[in-house]
Amino acid sequence: MTAALIFWASCGLLGYTLLGYPLAMAFLARLRPRPVTRGDELPTVTVVVVAHDEGPRIAARLDNLLALDYPPERLSILLCSDGSSDPTVVLAQACADPRVSVLAFEQRRGKAAVLDDAVAAATGEIVLFADARQHFDRAALRALVSSFADPKVGAVSGELCFEAGPPSASTVGAGVGAYWRYEKLIRRAESRLDSSVGATGAIYAIRRNLFEPIAPTTILDDVLIPMNIVRSGHRTVFEPNARAYDQVAGTAAEEFARKVRTIAGTFQLFAQHHWLLDPRRNRLWLQTVSHKLLRLLGPLALGAALVANLFLLASPFYRTTLGLQILLYGAALLEQTRPRLAGHGRVARVLLGVPYAFCLLQAATLLGFMRFAAGAQSVTWTKARV
Repeated sequence: MTAALIFWASCGLLGYTLLGYPLAMAFLARLRPRPVTRGDELPTVTVVVVAHDEGPRIAARLDNLLALDYPPERLSILLCSDGSSDPTVVLAQACADPRVSVLAFEQRRGKAAVLDDAVAAATGEIVLFADARQHFDRAALRALVSSFADPKVGAVSGELCFEAGPPSASTVGAGVGAYWRYEKLIRRAESRLDSSVGATGAIYAIRRNLFEPIAPTTILDDVLIPMNIVRSGHRTVFEPNARAYDQVAGTAAEEFARKVRTIAGTFQLFAQHHWLLDPRRNRLWLQTVSHKLLRLLGPLALGAALVANLFLLASPFYRTTLGLQILLYGAALLEQTRPRLAGHGRVARVLLGVPYAFCLLQAATLLGFMRFAAGAQSVTWTKARV
């Protein structure tokens, strides 16, 4: 009886987190939508790009931002070098366009500390946060700022779209792509109902006067900054027409490293900002718990379900559930040991890539927790491959 209770409680937690909550958000968003009033106003915008050793691509990134469909006199770009040791600063300063300014910090401190200084130096009514590795659709900025015509909107998140990566990334890319499409459906529903929990770090904008400085040790600025804005009584909305483009991780190891850092940052967020878990202080309490907190319990729930299932094998039903779990882990293991199967077509990529990406996420959650608990997750980041 105890084993059955543990099994079904674990399955219930996983079912709610992975399927029940997204369906509930979709239903509520359709039942009680809060439309955003969009307008044609074009406020002044400062684009903030934090970079570390991005010399090989900084010129192309600046060209991409300067080519945005926006009045030149209302757009400025602030390139912030976080202790770069390569020619990033020199190449950025070589840009002849007067809209580009460079803040060069000699000591590497991490993105959060740089953002505090960058926003203080920004002059635009709207601050758009961007990374060096992506590129924006030409219409992205207009799409983002249109939502600020609504006075209740304090932050707007764009959409990150993944382009085809190298052949080695085909299977992990299929899994990551499926996960990201699933994630965007949730964010879109949360946004229609009220606000999304956080934003897409590669492309999100805020009202400058709503910015609250964040601790230099913060890992997930793209969650904390928008949630601080929600706490002020404003909304954080999702704008799918504001697109940033990136490549999927070249290898599973690269994707794993990204996930570990993000998840360690999520643990840090809840440990340092208890108000996020207080329904009296966080009007997005249900969304925060369901979207962020419960996902951290995924490895625990999966392990409990597997162990409990082993004590229930007298029943044909539970033998079937064990078989399904073995199929899930077997597909992930097969992809880990035989990645060349990814070249056998789209179906193989999905059948192997989705379980592999799911299991990769659970492993990253475990390591992310250990990094957080040991205080071993650095606030600085390792530059991804070009």
